[in-house]
Amino acid sequence: MTVLTIEEMAETLAPGQAIAGLDLGTKTIGLSMSDLGRRFATPRPVIRRVKFTLDAQALLDFAAAEKIAGFVIGLPMNMDGSAGPRVQATRAFVRNMEQKTALPFVYWDERLSTVAAERALLEMDVSRAKRAERIDSAAASFILQGALDRLSLLARSDADEFGA
Repeated sequence: MTVLTIEEMAETLAPGQAIAGLDLGTKTIGLSMSDLGRRFATPRPVIRRVKFTLDAQALLDFAAAEKIAGFVIGLPMNMDGSAGPRVQATRAFVRNMEQKTALPFVYWDERLSTVAAERALLEMDVSRAKRAERIDSAAASFILQGALDRLSLLARSDADEFGA
């Protein structure tokens, strides 16, 4: 398993490969996945966290079932750009995943993703109980959508550079 930048991931992905977005929480792992064209992020059911080995296996089972080519994981930086304990926990999770998979991970700044997800769910008039259920996967979708938009921009700039 490798940690890549989004630019490095863009170079390694083959056409038609989906990627997954992760929002790592203390109780759940929010999941989303892209379509095969890597244009849209769609929320998927959360993984309820138990302990690392079970969490990792559930994540790898999801990746195998959906033929995921890599993960974009939210890096919960503080608003001032500093790294707090949740950043350390996220990096430790990815380091531990290195022993279990060759699939690449990309860290993605997730500041305000949960706020944006909450706002979107409120606008859809989702009840408080349902919002609590869906917030982590909605946040994972915001994280992944940001990465997908960046991948699209990189693909367009490559096409412009080579006159396509």
